[in-house]
Amino acid sequence: MELLSTPHSIEISNITCDSFRISWAMEDSDLERVTHYFIDLNKKENKNSNKFKHRDVPTKLVAKAVPLPMTVRGHWFLSPRTEYSVAVQTAVKQSDGEYLVSGWSETVEFCTGDYAKEHLAQLQEKAEQIAGRMLRFSVFYRNHHKEYFQHARTHCGNTLQPYLKDNSGSHGSPTSGMLHGGFFSCNTEFNTGQPPQDSPYGRWRFQIPAQRLFNPSTNLYFADFYCMYTAYHYAILVLAPKGSLGDRFCRDRLPLLDIASNKFLTCSVEDGELVFRHAQDLILEIIYTEPVDLSLGTLGEISGHQLMSLSTADAKKDPSCKTCNISVGR
Repeated sequence: MELLSTPHSIEISNITCDSFRISWAMEDSDLERVTHYFIDLNKKENKNSNKFKHRDVPTKLVAKAVPLPMTVRGHWFLSPRTEYSVAVQTAVKQSDGEYLVSGWSETVEFCTGDYAKEHLAQLQEKAEQIAGRMLRFSVFYRNHHKEYFQHARTHCGNTLQPYLKDNSGSHGSPTSGMLHGGFFSCNTEFNTGQPPQDSPYGRWRFQIPAQRLFNPSTNLYFADFYCMYTAYHYAILVLAPKGSLGDRFCRDRLPLLDIASNKFLTCSVEDGELVFRHAQDLILEIIYTEPVDLSLGTLGEISGHQLMSLSTADAKKDPSCKTCNISVGR
């Protein structure tokens, strides 16, 4: 039987966090003969990956020939924001069950996308299931070292400037390495109604009245839900003044929450005053997308311990947790 030509000119398109479309060129004489495609997909080895973990086993997909481009989804457990290499081979299944195969094509590389809004909506639903009851609070706060606040006063015009979010949380989060903002907390201690005296981020705390950052002129977005091999879970929310750069970034990428009625963080009018509540059973990480003037709040030293084990800086999400993972990737 005449040999098959080697596929070439591979094109990858319509890339999402867990699927892609692939096409290639082959000789016209092969189009009617080919019965199967072999697709070899490999995750690119990260130079920082743990060398003691099992390496991903290269996976070859055998698919019946269909018109190109073909969609690859569900054949592999693709991870979001991950670099892959792919090569293809065509084949004719013969009467004896053996395959006549072409040579392997060139290898091309691509990177899967971030979670789309529908994936984040699934994470949001999971977070809502464990958020617990709502507790009142009155201030947002940010803990850091004394030098951080001194630098803000001296070199940043007495403001806390937005910075690029790190890679903590879900690997597919569209905010990681893309959204500028500053992290604030709002969780309170159940017995006192006040912010806790301990912190993993430093002994100095800036507190600002909640209405300065969160009010009817602010949009609230759900960004992530994760844990770090622990029993407690974190939810990341974004506060962005309406029409701001941060708001425009989030509008196309993140689920928008009703500020007066959601399971995580609310701002509602009661008896003519703004009242704020947070979910009791989640540790909320609030990203505020704009600079914050230190003169709008107070700065002081806290009396508790610096619990470094609770730091979420570049924290990696537990991929095995059934509470906070969805089926499209980690």
